[in-house]
Amino acid sequence: MSTPTLQVIVTSTRPGRIGLPIGEWFRDAAVAHGAFDVELIDLAEVALPFFDEPRHPKMGGYAHQHTRDWSATVSRGDAFVIVMAEYNHGFTAVLKNAIDFLSNEWAYKAVGFVSYGGVSAGTRAVHAFKPIASAVKLVPLFENVAIPFPQQFLVDGAIVPSESMALGATTVLDELAKVTTMLRPTRA
Repeated sequence: MSTPTLQVIVTSTRPGRIGLPIGEWFRDAAVAHGAFDVELIDLAEVALPFFDEPRHPKMGGYAHQHTRDWSATVSRGDAFVIVMAEYNHGFTAVLKNAIDFLSNEWAYKAVGFVSYGGVSAGTRAVHAFKPIASAVKLVPLFENVAIPFPQQFLVDGAIVPSESMALGATTVLDELAKVTTMLRPTRA
């Protein structure tokens, strides 16, 4: 059986965001962990327009090249880690839009979270997102990495994780590896 692919998806697109360095840190942790082939997906680079497909995503047959490209990207993934900021007690509209473009491509794949924000460390965004994840048949993990006031971990443009962040990343990756192995036959 081939090595599963983990896609680390950065969901903040605003200029000056800390989400990209957090995503790069987690990607590097995942590569070092060794259970996955790892891709970093930056929704700022994907640059999907506001949902514009004429047919329901469950039907496939996408009309637009940007959707076909996004479908091919997500289809490569066997598991996901969503790097999410908390905006006004929720997740980003860009993340919701990226999810809504597709349906079957998400199904029966595990998803973990690296959240960040102020005192809540983005946990409200994760909580708000889990029902949406379940609606497209993603399987959300209980384990996550929650980073309060993430600027304190930014040194020369890179994240220098705390001990608890590093331990949390390992815990998420261990659980993703287990759940991904269990879910693979459901997609065969």
